[in-house]
Amino acid sequence: MPLAKALELAQEYDLDLVEVAANARPPVCKLMDYGKFKYESAMKAREARKNQAHTVIKEMKLRPKIDPHDYDTKKGHVVRFLKQGDKVKITIMFRGREQSRPELGYRLLQRLAEDVQDLGFVESNPKQDGRNMIMVLGPHKKKTEAMAEARQAQEARKAEAKANPGRSQNAADVEASAEEPAEA
Repeated sequence: MPLAKALELAQEYDLDLVEVAANARPPVCKLMDYGKFKYESAMKAREARKNQAHTVIKEMKLRPKIDPHDYDTKKGHVVRFLKQGDKVKITIMFRGREQSRPELGYRLLQRLAEDVQDLGFVESNPKQDGRNMIMVLGPHKKKTEAMAEARQAQEARKAEAKANPGRSQNAADVEASAEEPAEA
């Protein structure tokens, strides 16, 4: 269709003549409301960004001579981060004489990797970086999967709360323990 006729047709229907494929022979144009098209494409892009998951690298710092309870606490944090779908960078800081014993830090990192192997994998093997030894763990689950699971768990808790209004989980635990006979 000639350009003049296409422009006349666009004015008749109060639309815009938009070139879709400039490299085609002949060039391809389309009649559309260009403002509406731009708005809809911006909304689609915004929705895509909203559903996009950002992988975050969390950091956990340890010392080679860590107490067992402290180790368990730090390991719990690492487990939580991996369950959320985040990567975890574990740093072991050496001070003074500890710097002459890097195998202590290496063994500690290997132990931590074994303890969380069901949730994550070693993405970057332990390597010495000056006074620090660094290892990166990556989750088996993607961030989007972890977010979806968390959303489902939250919805399940809300449904449970609606089913039993005005009753918390602690109240149910107290009632259950009160029903058990006391030992003499």
